[in-house]
Amino acid sequence: MTASVAVVYIVLMNVLVCGCAGTMKIGAIFDTADAQKERAFELAVERLGKLSKKNYKIEAVIERLDVDDPLAAMSATCSLMKQGVAGILGPTLEHNSRTVQSICDDKDVPHLDVRWVDEPTTPTINFYPSQSMLTQLFIDIIRAWEYKDFVVLYDNAESLKRMTRFLQVYNNNNYKIVFRQLEKYGNYRPALKEVRKSGATHLMLDCSTEIVKDVLTQAQQVGLMSDKHYFFITNFDLQTIDLVPFQFSETNITGIRLFDPQSEPIRDLAEFIFAEDIARDPMFVFSAPYKLHLDVILIVDAVMMFGEVLEELPETPKSIDCDQNDRWLSGLTITNLVKGKQYSGLSGIIAFDGVGYRNNLMVDVIELKEGGITKVGNWSDEKSIQKLTIDRPPYENDVRKQALKHKSFRVLISLIEPFARYKRVSDTSLRGNSEYEGFAIDLIHELSVIEGFNYTFLNQIDKKNGDYNPVKREWEGMIGAIRANVSAALKIYFWFILIFQEADLAIADLTITSDRQQAVDFTTPFMNLGISILYQKPRKAPPSFFSFADPFALEIWILVALSYLTVSMVLFVLGRICSSEWTNPYPCIEEPEYLVNQLSLRNCFWFVSGSIMQQGTEIGPLALSTRMVAGIWWFFTLIMVSSYTANLAVFLTRETPIPHFNDVFELVKNAETKGIKWGAKKDGSTVNFFKASRNRFKEYGQIYDFMMDHAGDVLVSDPTLGVERAERENYAFFMEITSIEYEIQRRCNLTKVGKLLDEKSYGIAMRKNSTYRSVLSRAILDLQHSGKLNELKRKWWEEKRGGGFCESEDDQSEATALNLKNVGGVFWVTMGGVLIAVKMENVIVGVTSERCKNVETHFIDGKSEIPLFHWQIFNIEVPQVIHITVASPSIRGRSAISVDVGRDRNRESAFEAHQNLELVTANNHQSVSQNPSSCDLGSTRNALTAFSRPSGGDSRDVEETVKTATVRAS
Repeated sequence: MTASVAVVYIVLMNVLVCGCAGTMKIGAIFDTADAQKERAFELAVERLGKLSKKNYKIEAVIERLDVDDPLAAMSATCSLMKQGVAGILGPTLEHNSRTVQSICDDKDVPHLDVRWVDEPTTPTINFYPSQSMLTQLFIDIIRAWEYKDFVVLYDNAESLKRMTRFLQVYNNNNYKIVFRQLEKYGNYRPALKEVRKSGATHLMLDCSTEIVKDVLTQAQQVGLMSDKHYFFITNFDLQTIDLVPFQFSETNITGIRLFDPQSEPIRDLAEFIFAEDIARDPMFVFSAPYKLHLDVILIVDAVMMFGEVLEELPETPKSIDCDQNDRWLSGLTITNLVKGKQYSGLSGIIAFDGVGYRNNLMVDVIELKEGGITKVGNWSDEKSIQKLTIDRPPYENDVRKQALKHKSFRVLISLIEPFARYKRVSDTSLRGNSEYEGFAIDLIHELSVIEGFNYTFLNQIDKKNGDYNPVKREWEGMIGAIRANVSAALKIYFWFILIFQEADLAIADLTITSDRQQAVDFTTPFMNLGISILYQKPRKAPPSFFSFADPFALEIWILVALSYLTVSMVLFVLGRICSSEWTNPYPCIEEPEYLVNQLSLRNCFWFVSGSIMQQGTEIGPLALSTRMVAGIWWFFTLIMVSSYTANLAVFLTRETPIPHFNDVFELVKNAETKGIKWGAKKDGSTVNFFKASRNRFKEYGQIYDFMMDHAGDVLVSDPTLGVERAERENYAFFMEITSIEYEIQRRCNLTKVGKLLDEKSYGIAMRKNSTYRSVLSRAILDLQHSGKLNELKRKWWEEKRGGGFCESEDDQSEATALNLKNVGGVFWVTMGGVLIAVKMENVIVGVTSERCKNVETHFIDGKSEIPLFHWQIFNIEVPQVIHITVASPSIRGRSAISVDVGRDRNRESAFEAHQNLELVTANNHQSVSQNPSSCDLGSTRNALTAFSRPSGGDSRDVEETVKTATVRAS
């Protein structure tokens, strides 16, 4: 009732008010730099102006936002309202859209939205299918496909909310539904591996369009792409994704769409939006409709439907200030009129229910087949009755297989080794199929054995695989021969050289591309490959002055030096602490005044150095902890010296080459300084690849521009010419990896440089919609599963015609310095052993201290502290009293000899007397050991007298000591 009164009111106002000229503005807010959406909006506004029956002008006003910023969205909305727009379209990001909705609701300005929302608000006219409709659509498809237990993969909160609503309605307790969130930052393999381990075969994928292909690619990598797996992709933009890599995987991939890319209105829209791309590449006109996203289509529908309602508006909207209490009186009426209207747009019939949800949908159900995306059914919501209709084409494999029996095919080949070539035999009588040999020849023969057809080979003289000629508007080369679209006059003119021939099949190094798929059909790929660089092997680098250090990386040398210092210092400290390391320098004296320690700082460094140099020293640790440190260091030395020796032998036998470049980016960077040119086969897929990838990397654009500017010099008509040029010049030749593998088996100074630049495949070409494509594809799969294809490749790449002549690059691997990943374990073992030794000594010291806690210890007066460093013995003050004990093994008593030594004695004389005393004491100790009565006390007296004389010692003390020693010895 309200809508009827509003219509009457508008009609009366239109009669009373003169239709004077004015401007009707429609605003739009885009929060991402999307040229498709902007051009679609401008096109729709332009069409409204042409179709308008009023004499006012319709103008598009656009505001752009860089990020999801509500403040910026509010400012843009107020700016549009101030300009007096009749409605606002967008934006698409959630926070921005909610801000615009709130302001439009407050000012009664119609808001047009083309994104998914859970529950649309009152002033918003949402053209995206409602969630209730999507839920019912998903349920119907799952039931039709007989999904029981399945996994739902989602990527963000929006998709989780959408799937939660679906689960609430579905709610089938008989089935098990598992939700898995895809990881961020592009690595989806963990979730996919969990799915594979669970054994699930039915997957429902709800994620953004940008990541669908990556998810499917990684699913294929982890083993989720087989004829047993089913994928249902809920995204409406499945047709915009390149699904060629999965086209022959036999995986059941199902999707949905709201429009047919092949319809004439969609093609017209695509030609307008992608006009610049089509001008650069005329072949893009075939794939342009498949690049259109649903939101672009909905933008056009929203503007056109809104414009029809604006035709009934008697006046142009006025300016509205967000800071004032202004409202547009006709805004809410316009919104209600749009929701009550039915419109036939690009996305089908657009109508809304009483709540404001879009209904009356017509959805196409699509599947990925060998020929691409194919419509297999439709789902409709007409008159609120949901109905899913599936109409798959019948499977006619047996009929088609029988149809190939005794069928004759003309097979077009190109004499490109190793795919095809003339036999090198002296018999010149060979004619027909018998005069050719090669991989493609054997492959066709194997297929004929399986399917029972006959074949005749035709030679493509110009060796052109096929490219589209925009001037002649026709395909050339093999693709042209398959399409048979060459003019009759041209056929007659070139018949004698067989450049153009009609053929049923074409097999060579024929790459499957999206452009060629628009012209012909391809079988399942029989070989996967990519583009790489063929270039001369780098020259060997002369050895450097410090080449002896090459076996170890710098980090290893640093760690060896640190280990050397650490073990030396630990050995020195343990030597100071361990009581077993302090020994008696005079065996005849049982209780000497001082002890000596062989593990001085210099000796520790010398001992560790001798070990790592594999040279012995006279130093031998005595304590358990110091011996453990020494043993761990010997283990470290054994491993490191062995590793160094082995890697040094590799470095001496294999010199490290110096490449001119390592990848395509370094090629572009160093080409000018090193005088390197690059090229490819003329009119081939490699050139088209760089042409299509100019905007992907700037280096690709530079490569393409260089080849076009020097086409006569760097582009070759025959790949063999490019190979020969790469062999003798600084010339980098871009070609498929399979051809590179073939050449480097026979030309030993050539090599592959860098990784693959793309991924593609070789297939057998045939006419569009050929009935025998699936039969040949399945035969190729049979050859792959049986290993026959690998056998053929090994035969023609590695065995025939000089194959295997050059040493494999795997056998010529460069010598690399050992790093921490190679020998890191030995450092950890050494560190652990040293720490265990230190801990062990701590335990020994603790136990010893506990035992000696209650033992009374007597010290001799005047006894000096034990020197910390060995070099201090001859630098500190000499003790005034030296106690020397001459003991006999058979006598339990002891005799002490005390000699006062002056502070200012002559150092050299003291040292000489000290050595003499030590020698005499040692001799007496040996004599006493053999005969207790043979101790030469006279010698001892003389030695003591000489030792004490430089310092003015008292001879009476010496005599008394000798007497005492004589009595005790007796």
